Amino acid sequence: MKGHAAPLRPDSALPSSLPLPARRQALRRLLALPATVAWPAATLLPAPAWAGRQLEEPLADSVRTALSSAIANSAPPVPVFSSTTARLAYLRWLSAMSDRLYRRMKDFNTRIEFLQTVWYETRRAGLDTSLVMGLIQVESAFRKYAVSVVGARGYMQVMPFWTRVIGDGDPGKLFHMQTNLRFGCVILRHYLDRERGDVFMALGRYNGSRGKAKYPDAVFAAQRNWLYQG
Repeated sequence: MKGHAAPLRPDSALPSSLPLPARRQALRRLLALPATVAWPAATLLPAPAWAGRQLEEPLADSVRTALSSAIANSAPPVPVFSSTTARLAYLRWLSAMSDRLYRRMKDFNTRIEFLQTVWYETRRAGLDTSLVMGLIQVESAFRKYAVSVVGARGYMQVMPFWTRVIGDGDPGKLFHMQTNLRFGCVILRHYLDRERGDVFMALGRYNGSRGKAKYPDAVFAAQRNWLYQG
């Protein structure tokens, strides 16, 4: 599912199965709430996302330990540069990506924080940033609170079982920006290692459709939107 969701109307949060009089009564209650109450679409009615999922597989103790360690290091995503040239290149990338992402993420501060975090986490995991941006576009259309039909959560549609396997067991944290991007990048890196660097197969494994072309092809097509030649 791509692009922006339609603006949320208060009555869209009501079950369509309610009889009309009951819907009207419930709607009157909703409209009587203070004007300061926000109606974020993701809070009231999470939009469905890509239907695939990562599959829970047995992990060797060494792999589990390595993945847990990679997740646990929660350093803030503050870029560090070896030179002024590198810093300027990053700022040019940030500006270009911010312009491209504006249509999908209007708030400036949120957009910059998101891009900075993606940049940081992809480099931390040794991933191509444009590939991960393409994956996020396909998985959630850049919606922080996206939930798939099988329960995958957030920007990178991480399955909740991962928080039990390599995290602290709290799936609610997958709606936190950096946590979700950290899990998604660490998991994709794990699949790339398992597939000996084969991006096509690793993407299929990420989606739970290993060996099938539909999902990797969609990510590769979306990746073209985020390529950057600085």
